[in-house]
Amino acid sequence: MTGAVAEPGESAGPAAVLIGPPGAGKSTVGPLLAARLGVGFLETDKEVEAVAGKPVGDIFVEDGEAAFRALEREAVARAVASRGRVVTLGGGVVLDLGTVRLLGGLPVVYLATGFAAAAKRVGMDTRRPLVIGNPRAKLRELLEQRLPIYEKLARITVTTDGRAPEEIAADVATQIAGETG
Repeated sequence: MTGAVAEPGESAGPAAVLIGPPGAGKSTVGPLLAARLGVGFLETDKEVEAVAGKPVGDIFVEDGEAAFRALEREAVARAVASRGRVVTLGGGVVLDLGTVRLLGGLPVVYLATGFAAAAKRVGMDTRRPLVIGNPRAKLRELLEQRLPIYEKLARITVTTDGRAPEEIAADVATQIAGETG
């Protein structure tokens, strides 16, 4: 392959970019969707952890949110430059304008979830740095702040509440095929 032109049959970018709040199911649905599409899978939070050498929660506590967002922006830039993968992004990725710009024109899929379902899935998970303290109140605040941005970025929106991950992945795959078919 030469230059930025995709070869026949090769995607010019990621096959799908999954966004949504904590507890939407991105980390669970992403690998299932990748398997359905026959492509690789990449989770940007894992990439950030590999670069930083520590968990996301520790980056927030020890280095601050600004340091995390800078690492995240770099990880997203590398991920969306890849071809033919399903990429999952952290729930707060939409708070960084530079990162949001990277998503323009990509097959962004918003995994929508209501507060009750997200709260049940997140629980008291202290690995999620922005829901430490009063998780329910913080999660509600995050959803209210980010929902309009998720909706604006998404080419495809799929509701996850009350649905099995395999069903969600199948729904997303069908909608992606409909866009490209």
